[in-house]
Amino acid sequence: MSTTNKSIANQWFAAFNAHDLEALLGLYADDAEHYSPKLKLRHPETKGLITGKDALRNWWRDAFERLPALRYEVIKLTADVEQVFMEYIRHVPGEVDLRVGEVLEIRDGLIIASRVYHG
Repeated sequence: MSTTNKSIANQWFAAFNAHDLEALLGLYADDAEHYSPKLKLRHPETKGLITGKDALRNWWRDAFERLPALRYEVIKLTADVEQVFMEYIRHVPGEVDLRVGEVLEIRDGLIIASRVYHG
């Protein structure tokens, strides 16, 4: 397992759960892509895909404002030299917990793409 990429994933969870937008964005390349079924649902015009830090900032700022108690519980991290598969539970008070899989593609120490999977 790539300890560097596992470390990036752990930093990702720490920043996300702290709702520290700038720390989270600091893990991404400027032109990073992000795909999420929730993004597709809330913003159908995107078809679930956004590109760049400005789009990521807007997406996560909205999530943190709408869901101030949103947090992720890590179940498992599997990493190699190019990517990390993260399995976690999405907790939002008043909603059913959601089991999530997410892949982070990493190059030169930065996330270049992320893709979320859930039902």
